[in-house]
Amino acid sequence: MTTSADDVEVVDVPAESRFVVRRNGTVAELVYDVRGDRLVLVHTEVPDEMSGQGIGGHLVRAALRRARSDHLTIVPWCPFARRWLKEHHDAVAGLTIDWDTPPPPAE
Repeated sequence: MTTSADDVEVVDVPAESRFVVRRNGTVAELVYDVRGDRLVLVHTEVPDEMSGQGIGGHLVRAALRRARSDHLTIVPWCPFARRWLKEHHDAVAGLTIDWDTPPPPAE
């Protein structure tokens, strides 16, 4: 699935379990894991040359669109995604978010 908004194109790459934005050879990503009926947001990475442009928010919004279309519960383990979701109540309307399931311990 490819989505565009405000000239930011977010591509869902299911084979790599990530949403990506590519610009001038640079890639921003939101890594996820689908576990049954849950979309676990694992990690968001936006390179310095893309920071301050709202790219992280576009990545999270793409995850929300996927959750809506596939009827998935969002599990925000990624600190950025978690903070973004708490700050954008309008974007999460109608979605189920599991705030309580903790990430596995770091290895």
